[in-house]
Amino acid sequence: MTDFASTRAAFHLPEGVTYLDGNSLGPMPHAAKARVAAMMQDEWSEMLITGWNKAGWYTQPRRVGDRIARLIGAGPGQVVMGDTLSIKVFQAVSAARALRPDRRVILSDNGNFPSDLYVAEGLARAVGAELRVVAPEEVEAAIDDHLAVLMITEVDYRTGRRHDMRSLTARAHDAGALTVWDLAHSAGAVDVDLTGADADFAVGCTYKYLNGGPGAPAFIWVHPRHGDAAQPILQGWMGHKSPFAFDLGYAPAPGIERMRVGTPPVIAMTALDAALDVWDDVNLSDLRARSVELTEAFIARVEAACPDLTLHSPRDPERRGSQVGFRHPQGYAVMQALIANGVIGDFRAPDVLRFGFAPLYNDLDDVERAVDTLSRILRDESWNNEQFHKQAAVT
Repeated sequence: MTDFASTRAAFHLPEGVTYLDGNSLGPMPHAAKARVAAMMQDEWSEMLITGWNKAGWYTQPRRVGDRIARLIGAGPGQVVMGDTLSIKVFQAVSAARALRPDRRVILSDNGNFPSDLYVAEGLARAVGAELRVVAPEEVEAAIDDHLAVLMITEVDYRTGRRHDMRSLTARAHDAGALTVWDLAHSAGAVDVDLTGADADFAVGCTYKYLNGGPGAPAFIWVHPRHGDAAQPILQGWMGHKSPFAFDLGYAPAPGIERMRVGTPPVIAMTALDAALDVWDDVNLSDLRARSVELTEAFIARVEAACPDLTLHSPRDPERRGSQVGFRHPQGYAVMQALIANGVIGDFRAPDVLRFGFAPLYNDLDDVERAVDTLSRILRDESWNNEQFHKQAAVT
């Protein structure tokens, strides 16, 4: 049984703040500060460039990748870290599409994170493919024999709607297509099982539920059956089979190593490595049960106390990730008022108040405080203050 009181104690949660935005940026693990300081003092300062060998910086992307593998239903040696999520999306989709050279269609849905769609649109234009975008509930019906790649974010960033990875992957395979799953809002929040779903490629970021810090590196997974066949368009020197031979021609490394691109961000990955320590004693079934408990309680209490809000997430917890959205015509101002009163969620256009529940550190007391504050702000209309309507650059 996972001790969630212990996992909560592993994070720095500012006094007086109820934090429900871990689906955008996780809080700082206490261990990260000391781990990064030690890396800078003992490794960077003293070892200088020899740290690539002595401190193992060069192999760090695979070591950290193996730690994430357990959380997403992958095996050892199947996940590698580095670069940003958009780069990993580009690599995965380009490699998957190249494995189906006689097909032109990349299919996604309009609940996908826009950056993924931008990447796919640019790739499609460059290689003469076609990006088709349908409503989330229309994805299965849109899979046909023209499809090369199904590119889906498992949990919708705005609504929290969770796609059925297993059934959609099976449907895509029946049509002769491959799948790319974005786990940005899944990894560390729900019970992902890539191997069990028989997926082909997956990518994800680590600064949300995995708590790696702002701009923490992304990860990519490739099913072993594609490991030595996948050929991403974006090829970098760290993905070469012999990077330090400095050959002018590219020869891909075997397996997942070919998905490396540039020099890894060692300091950021050190912070992420520290953040992953807390997962060593976490059972993913317990994690999912805790997530459902928190989101169910939040929905019930908000609907009882805040009649001005409309649920924007699936009511069935089986179809929902670990976040809940509610709609309000002045959602931005309401969220700013909430934040000013110590409850941090976020806003997604045009009118969605979004609340992320991270089972490692959120509890039912957070639910109660958040709903009490939200209902008070709506009752007294304190959100309708001029300062709360001024839109900041980051929402």
